[in-house]
Amino acid sequence: MSDARLSQATHGARRPRGPRYQTRPRLLAAGVAWALAASLPLAGCSDDATGKPSRAAAPPAVPVTAADALEKSVPLQLTAVGNAMAYTSVAIKSQVSGQIVQVHFKEGQDVAKGELLFTIDPRPFEAALRQAEAALVQRQAEGQQAVANLERDTAQLANARVQERRYRELVERELVAREQYDQFQTGLATMEATVQADHAAVANAQASARAAQALVDNAKLQLAYTTIQAPIDGRTGNVMVQVGNVVKGNDDSPIVVINQVHPIYVSFSVPEQHLGDIKKYRAEGSLRVEVRPPHQTQTLATGTLTFINNAVDQTTATIQLKATFANTDNALWPGQFVDVALTLTSRAAIVVPSQAIQAGQQGPFLFVVKADQTVESRPVVVGTRLGAETVVEQGLRAGELVVTDGQLRLVPGARVEIKPVKPS
Repeated sequence: MSDARLSQATHGARRPRGPRYQTRPRLLAAGVAWALAASLPLAGCSDDATGKPSRAAAPPAVPVTAADALEKSVPLQLTAVGNAMAYTSVAIKSQVSGQIVQVHFKEGQDVAKGELLFTIDPRPFEAALRQAEAALVQRQAEGQQAVANLERDTAQLANARVQERRYRELVERELVAREQYDQFQTGLATMEATVQADHAAVANAQASARAAQALVDNAKLQLAYTTIQAPIDGRTGNVMVQVGNVVKGNDDSPIVVINQVHPIYVSFSVPEQHLGDIKKYRAEGSLRVEVRPPHQTQTLATGTLTFINNAVDQTTATIQLKATFANTDNALWPGQFVDVALTLTSRAAIVVPSQAIQAGQQGPFLFVVKADQTVESRPVVVGTRLGAETVVEQGLRAGELVVTDGQLRLVPGARVEIKPVKPS
């Protein structure tokens, strides 16, 4: 019975014949697919003719432009932000009160020293002058009368002295009565007092005449103030009055401002630690100062350092300097901000085109072309920028070739092809 059960279990677990023979085509197809997949890499790594392995193709050279690092004599400079300011600025005010009858210039116009700017109605001042002149004539006449009185009384005093002396002798000789002599003595004393009064009258008349003359001079001066002239050469600003306006003498507000811009100043400040070098190099000769528009390389004007302030600003720890520029082309304007470069001396340094310098996470670097036409990424210490060139303080030698264009496609070790630079 156990044999029968075992036989039934065995026959129950046995699979049909059909399915067993159907698995062979599947195994064969899988084996063919595996063989084809395995053959693909081998075909890519073998030569069609020989079947030998071949090397991977080298990446193409990157086209770039390059320039030599040069050793040049470059200026040792201090840079700062400066402000242009008028060489002289004059606020024009009227010195007398009156009505403006004529404006002789246009605002913004260049004027010369002594040129007529404004005319104030002169008629009240002409009348005041005539009145003062009449008073002067009267005082002068009074003075002349006082002098005449003095001369007359002086003559009478001389005669009284003669008479007094004569009668004194006669009295002493008892030839005349004492009463007669007393009369002449009294007359002499009276004339002496009169002459003294005449001297005082003359002095008073002379003082009155001088006062009258002063009034005349002042009236002439007030009349002269009715014409306002330019005290300096310069350019006018906004005109604050027009014909018909009444101005007040010595008012707080100017009627126009004239700025002298030929020459012109540029004021700037540098840290106090540079003061010693500035004084040292200035003692050897004048120091050149160049100014440029902010963040630009084009030089606007070149001048010389003409002023060092007499004290350091303790708040900012800087020293104020001024440079003077001829400014014949009006390149600088009062109030204009500029970048200032003060040249102290010159020195030898390595320079490269500014576009060769690249900014990296570790600081500035540049690509140096080696003899095998591959590039090396080299960190450098950058110095002053001089227009289109930049000083390299450390990391580069004169004569080395640096990439100036095409850096974005480069990596260290990349092969490059130097393109000729197109003439500008």
